[in-house]
Amino acid sequence: MTTRPDCLALDAADPLAPLRAHFDLPADVIYLDGNSLGALPKATATRVQQVVQQEWGTDLIRSWNSAGWVTLPQRLGDKIAPLVGVGAGELLVGDSTSVNLYKVLSAALVLTKADAPQRKLIVSERSNFPTDLYIAETLARDLGFELKLIDANDLPAHLDEHLALLMLTHVNYRTGRMHDMNDVTRAAHAAGALVVWDLAHSAGAVPVNLTAADADFAVGCGYKYLNGGPGAPAFVWVHPKHTQRMDREGARQPLSGWFGHAAPFEFTPEFRPAAGIQRFACGTPALLSMSALECGLDVFGALDAHGGFAALRTKSLALTDLFVALVEAHCSGHGLSLVTPRDAAQRGSQVSFAHADAGYPLMQALIARGVIGDFRAPDILRFGFTPLYTRYVDVWDAASHLQQVLQSGEWREARFNQRAAVT
Repeated sequence: MTTRPDCLALDAADPLAPLRAHFDLPADVIYLDGNSLGALPKATATRVQQVVQQEWGTDLIRSWNSAGWVTLPQRLGDKIAPLVGVGAGELLVGDSTSVNLYKVLSAALVLTKADAPQRKLIVSERSNFPTDLYIAETLARDLGFELKLIDANDLPAHLDEHLALLMLTHVNYRTGRMHDMNDVTRAAHAAGALVVWDLAHSAGAVPVNLTAADADFAVGCGYKYLNGGPGAPAFVWVHPKHTQRMDREGARQPLSGWFGHAAPFEFTPEFRPAAGIQRFACGTPALLSMSALECGLDVFGALDAHGGFAALRTKSLALTDLFVALVEAHCSGHGLSLVTPRDAAQRGSQVSFAHADAGYPLMQALIARGVIGDFRAPDILRFGFTPLYTRYVDVWDAASHLQQVLQSGEWREARFNQRAAVT
């Protein structure tokens, strides 16, 4: 592999290159797992320490007012809103992706029951992220619906009069395949169904415009491309037409916690839903985690000065194109097969290769060399490319290490074949 000087030139010309300085990245690591856990922003440690020592330690409970803790979920929502194409006041941060998915799926199914009680089918991809399927399975059983799992290519055949709800992840966590949100949503609506989108593997990495797509519901993750830290709060969005209808009909989401009350500090025994997206709040916000997430979101505030989201997407595709080209040119004959679509319009910001016999030990051997990706059963080596901090030289070096691991056979060592709890 002799192309590294070209990568150095690409890095020198990269308009997003200055944004890497916002992150605390180990010098001896090539980090290609931001699609699972984003890197640490340099501002985070200081900010969290400030919240702990000053706002909590000194100001104590007064910080709900003096530090604006009580409105932080909405303020963070307004920072995520432009990343997913929605308006201020429409998106809320809090709880986990799984919990938020439970809320919106429940609300969507209740609305469907009111409008079209004969529709009983929830459709999702068989390869969707498992927690989404588990939540949908529970609600289908409890509310009298049927969950049907299909392959993505079979989706058009299931957009019919039986469909109540389509639940999809915008970018597939295993393959990196990205749905055309506009086309899929339009087709589902034409069939009379609602759509729930999971943006966990797209928000902050690829263009998303929920408003333009006329989407119905969306949830997303705070700790992947948004760099909010492990277990960072997730976000939830509901189209205003649906929240307005819930307002008119007094409909609730199923987890009627006190922060979703219209006036939580009146402490009334009866629940009265808040207006708009606020009704999808539940319990007390996790303030320390939200403060860390805010630092990750603030990096995106500098994006406009460096080419905006167009530059982010251009770089994402360039990084993934380069990695695919290098691996296929220099690692052929070793059992790897590309899983991620070659078509840029169908690709998120990751590249996945399958290896039928050695996916797990190959990734462990790479991690031992300081190239951090991850493995997804049964056979996927997954590499995430976060345009905010991934360099072209990282791509070249990662492909070079993969070539060396394959050619040397070091992945066969016993230490790389012992399964850890987290893969």
